[in-house]
Amino acid sequence: MKIIIHGGFFSESRTNQEVKQAKQEALKEIVELGYKYLLTHTAIETVVFAVRLLEDCDLFNAGTGSQIQSDGKIRLSASLMDGKTQRFSGVINIEDVKNPICITEKLLAYDDRVLSGKGARDFARNNGVPYYNPETPQRRQEYEKKLKDSIRLGTVGCVALDLYGNLASATSTGGKGFEIPGRVSDSATTAGNYANAHAAISCTGVGEDIVSGSVATKIVTRVTDGMPLPIATDKTLDELKPFNGFAGVIGISAEGHIYHADTHPYMVWALHDGDIEVFE
Repeated sequence: MKIIIHGGFFSESRTNQEVKQAKQEALKEIVELGYKYLLTHTAIETVVFAVRLLEDCDLFNAGTGSQIQSDGKIRLSASLMDGKTQRFSGVINIEDVKNPICITEKLLAYDDRVLSGKGARDFARNNGVPYYNPETPQRRQEYEKKLKDSIRLGTVGCVALDLYGNLASATSTGGKGFEIPGRVSDSATTAGNYANAHAAISCTGVGEDIVSGSVATKIVTRVTDGMPLPIATDKTLDELKPFNGFAGVIGISAEGHIYHADTHPYMVWALHDGDIEVFE
């Protein structure tokens, strides 16, 4: 049983030791809680659980504390994939909810499993999800002053391998901040979140670059075809170099190999396979 989580890219982690330490502590706590949960739950249940905790932590850009778009509104995206059943679900640009990853979990049982905008919000309300404003004072201040140098790049995500050998991945994002309303990130696509019986991947970084490189799908396909996870990941990220693609990846293979890599420092992550390891 193994689990790895990420909290996106954070430029201020390089210069603000207090912020860096807070994120390390949060990731350590969440990965430990996720591992304990994994002991008695499936991979798909665990990735939802862990990403929900990440969404609830305002240190990260997903759920509470998400970036504000150019029109002053917060829109969230998330996706979930079960490696065992090969079912993918997602919400795109949903407003006024706390945990978009929990809505993707509900959608997993439906034929129509990827919803956007008002349709996604209506589905949430019809399934008992109450109104919630994910804005924080810091995000409002950043938006009003347009402090782009303090924007936290990235998303949150989790990949897990359970007791039964099943894999799952989940990814959630608050966007990049100040984007054009309607912009779709990679997080609710198979380019940013993908799993099958052989490997599971969650991505973070610049969504357009990740979609252009079809990163998660390409890595999992290569592992399925027999390539080791580290080699498949490095090869896929190398293919982003011609356009200076910005991406980070966490993954687990069916054999239990855990791997993380990024094209630019610093992706923040934590893993637990019986012992905890957190980014430094």
